[in-house]
This record gives sequence, structure tokens and C-alpha cells, in this order.
Amino acid sequence: VVLGNGPSGICLSYLLSGYIPYFKRGCLHPHPILQRKLEEAPDVSVLDQDLEYLSEGLEGRSHSPVALLFDTLQRPDTDFGGTAESVLTWWHEIDRAVPHLVLGRNAPGGAWHSIEGSMVTLSKGEWMGLPDLLFKDWLKQKKRGLRNNRATAEDIAQYYQHYVMKKGLQKNFRCGTVVTSVRKVSAESISNHAQKDLHEDSDSLWNFTEKSTEVFQVDGFFKTMKGDKEPFSIHAENVVLATGTYDSPTWLGVKGENLSYVHHQLSALEEAVKNGSIGIMSDPVLIVGAGLTAADAILFAHHCNIPVIHVFRRRVSDPGLIFNQLPKMMYPEYHKVHQMMKEQTATCAGPYECYISLPEHHVLSFGKDKKCIFQDKNGCQKVYKVSMALVLTGSNPNLSFLPNNGVDLAMDSDQPVNPKRNPIDVDPFTYECTQEKGLYALGPLAGDNFVRFVQGGALAAASSLLKKANKNPP
Repeated sequence: VVLGNGPSGICLSYLLSGYIPYFKRGCLHPHPILQRKLEEAPDVSVLDQDLEYLSEGLEGRSHSPVALLFDTLQRPDTDFGGTAESVLTWWHEIDRAVPHLVLGRNAPGGAWHSIEGSMVTLSKGEWMGLPDLLFKDWLKQKKRGLRNNRATAEDIAQYYQHYVMKKGLQKNFRCGTVVTSVRKVSAESISNHAQKDLHEDSDSLWNFTEKSTEVFQVDGFFKTMKGDKEPFSIHAENVVLATGTYDSPTWLGVKGENLSYVHHQLSALEEAVKNGSIGIMSDPVLIVGAGLTAADAILFAHHCNIPVIHVFRRRVSDPGLIFNQLPKMMYPEYHKVHQMMKEQTATCAGPYECYISLPEHHVLSFGKDKKCIFQDKNGCQKVYKVSMALVLTGSNPNLSFLPNNGVDLAMDSDQPVNPKRNPIDVDPFTYECTQEKGLYALGPLAGDNFVRFVQGGALAAASSLLKKANKNPP
């Protein structure tokens, strides 16, 4: 059972449906050592080879060796601006399919359906694609081009839905499901009971192998068209966590943060502008945070001529700041926000109207009178009256369906799971949790935060699950 139907879940479903990648004969990969390794066993699929051996020595923009491997097989020279074709060819070997279910709250595509549709992605459009269906080819069919090589969130959400239909995966997907609990139970205790299932032929999901004494019980409910909640309970030997990180916005934990004018999602600003409660004559909007969502909010406010006070903890020149890692040519709008942050602080007036940045400041409190108190690194305090506040400092995954919120699975089991600071501890070549066999974690939960790199985790998990299901050729 796969929990989450975003890019990780879709890619894993593709691999578990019997779509098997092989090295395309006659292809030349720009990485000579990898080329030599691929030529050693051209008739053995990549899924059945030693992923650790193949990925050894690869370098790139991910910490995961398997993510780098799968990415470079699909997009061999993309980091050097090249457009070399994938060196993989895909064969549909139906006898190797592993029965599985992918459960998701929304349509296939996961959180991409919750993001403002016109938002342009950080990644280049071709990096958003899934195996064996080029994103740019799909976009051409829609008679659209990529703006500055990048795509809108709406395009991507539609592409993921199209991918599931085109590849015939929809029979494995159950949308409108909410999982409330995942726990281990003994196989004997359930083999005597029939289970209420989401699968048409429930047998295929739970004829357990003799050796498994414990299985996972996945409980939740299914939202019907009428709006009713129908409970379900499924048993599975393996569960894959692919629920992403978009669930719970991070709170600052300061006084007054629960007041009605303080929000934690960009959509609140869009809504306020739409219904006219905020406009050119309003008090400034406070935006807290120095990531891309905060930048999107600043660009949106700037576009609507709404004054902004921008508060963030880091120095503008901090190398950890995302703006200092983005090429200017490809991201002109984020570069503009970075310029504003540098040139228009409260102490020196710059060329930008309706914007003040307060670097190395943090919020002390939000007042009922909409007056907010900030403090700088020297302890000096400032007070500003605002019309609304947006705290956009990241988000945390919601793992409330796991025992102890999944904390025991994390790298540091004293802290909550966090994609950047404390991901789930997984084996780098199978993506199985080191603390719980049979449980896998993909995507942001395992520290892979870009669509182009989450697919390697799916490859690793599929390789491991195929071995367990004995679906590997001799």
C-alpha cells in the first residue's frame, strides 16, 4: 500500500505495474564509468542490478546516490544545459507486476493540486517529468510552450493526472481517501477475518507469504460523492510513505499568532485581495520568511501595489539563503526579490516603493490591535501596524497516522520529522526505514525535495519490493 499519490507515488506505481527499465543498446552516456558499468549487463534491467555499484562515484545536486543515478539515466547532461535523450528503454512485463494500491486525498498529483495554478515552478519544466513520457512533449500537444523553460503548477498537476491515465495506472489509485492509522498487527489475528477493502479482488492484497508473522493494518475512510465517510481497513506486508510535506505550515510559536489576521498560507493573501479587504491604501502586509513561498507572496503583493514589510532571520548575503543558490538568468523574478531585500531595508530608502525589508529580525509578538513587535540581533525593537500577517517559514509533514507521529523513524528520534533538518532514516539503496522493516519512505519525508530526484527513491523501493515479491528473473 502506497500512501500519497504525488510524483513519488505515481512513479512507484509505474514501476510496480511491470514497467521495467533497460539500458538502450547503442546509447552512449556522457559519464564514461557509468557507460562501462551499463554495458557489463545490457540484458539485465536496471531494477535488477546492484544500484549501489551503478551509482558509485556519481555527483550532482542530490545527496541520494540512487536519485542521481535514475536522474542521469533519464536526463544524461541536463545540469550542463544539454538535451541528450534518456538512455533507458521501457518494457512492459506484466508477469512482474506487484499488486498494490496508491491512496491519496486528491486527484493524482498530490500537493500540486493545492498550489496556486499560475505559480511558475522553481525547477525547469523538463525536470518535472516522470519516466517515459516527456513533459515537454505533453505540453506541445496542448499547443503551449515553456515560459523561460519553466512550467506552471496547473500544467504539472494536469500532466500527472494525464500520466496515470496514459500509463493505465488508474486501477491502482484510490482518490478521496484519508488514512487515519498505520500499525503492525499479527498475521494470524487477521487471517480469520474478512477485511473491508478498497480493492476489487481483495485476495491479491493479502495472501501473505508464509514467513510474515506481522503485517501492517492501514485504517482510514473514503469520501463518497455524497460527502459521506466510508471506513476501510487494509492489510499489507509493505507500506510506502509518500505523503510529502505540504500538510502543516510551520508556526513561529509567538504570542498572538492565533489571531485572525495572522495566516500561514499564501492563499490567504490572494483571497484578501480578491474580496477587496486589502488594497493599495491598506496598512502594509507583513511577510515573515525568506524562502520561495515568501518571495511568491512579495511578488504577488508587489504586482497588486500592496505595501509589504518583510521580516526574516538571516543575513541577505547568507549562502544558505535560497536566492544565493539560484542562477539569475533563469529566475529573474526571484532575483528581483533578492535585490529588494538587499537595497530597501528600514535604515536606507531604496528604489522600490511599498516595500521594507528587515533582515536579521524576528517577530516577538502579534498584537490584538494589529501592531507587531520585531527585534533585531542587537535586541533593538521596532513596532509596525499591519493589515494582515503571513508567516511563510516552511511546512511540516503530518504523520499523525503513525505511532508517536513517526518520530521514532527519524534520523534524530527526539525531534519531529522534518524534510530538511530531520528526515526519516532510510537505507539509501532500498529506501526501507532502518527502524521498521516493511515500511518505506519516499520524497521529502526521506530528504528528497525535488521531483527530478524523488524518482530514484521509487526505483530503489521498487527494486527492493520486487525482490521481496520474488518477481525477479533468475
